[in-house]
Amino acid sequence: MKSIVTAIQNRDGKALQTMAEPPKQQRAPVDRQVAEIFNELFRQLKGAFPALMASIKTQEDFNELRRQWVMAFAENGITTLKQVNAGMKIARQQDSPFLPSPGQFIQWCKQGGIQNAGLPDESELYDMVMTYSAKRGLYDSPENYPWQSHACYWMVTKLYSQMMGLNLSESELRKRCRQELISMSRRMESGEQIPEPRVQLTELHIPTSNERALDHLAEIRRKLNLKPHRKDF
Repeated sequence: MKSIVTAIQNRDGKALQTMAEPPKQQRAPVDRQVAEIFNELFRQLKGAFPALMASIKTQEDFNELRRQWVMAFAENGITTLKQVNAGMKIARQQDSPFLPSPGQFIQWCKQGGIQNAGLPDESELYDMVMTYSAKRGLYDSPENYPWQSHACYWMVTKLYSQMMGLNLSESELRKRCRQELISMSRRMESGEQIPEPRVQLTELHIPTSNERALDHLAEIRRKLNLKPHRKDF
């Protein structure tokens, strides 16, 4: 079998095109869109990471590389060229000539998507939550707080609520910041218009009287055919 390196040296474009497609009898049922995205990505990766071709000697090498990347993309929601191009923007800034792992490139795609959406990075969002926590008492309502954007309002207020309600540690809050940024960037990339800050109704908890609570407990015991507890009456 002619190697990819030989095909490149001979400028055999037809052979390269054939190698870029896995044999029909070996083709797995993968998302066609993701597979096409990989083909475009591979073209860009060859220019950004010149050492890539040194690790691909045969068709089998390429097939395995393709399989791993396509699987990773499908599992992590990398389904558009816009996402890939966002990752390549960061990839071209790297000093290493060697191909990154699929996981590393996926992180670049997510990071690039956040940057393209004009959102803060993870550390900046964490600092926003901390600043809001310290200064929120100076304003009549969260809506009157000087937010950088509509997206920041929704992210910070949600994260602050989670931090207080779940008593999150710093590492737990930073993890949720990362997740929230990815979620928000995807919403914005899809064309969704993020609404402006508006009053969020809080669910009020009205304590039940002792007498009513005992009535509920007695009703549950009757339904379960349990004997009444003498303290219930």
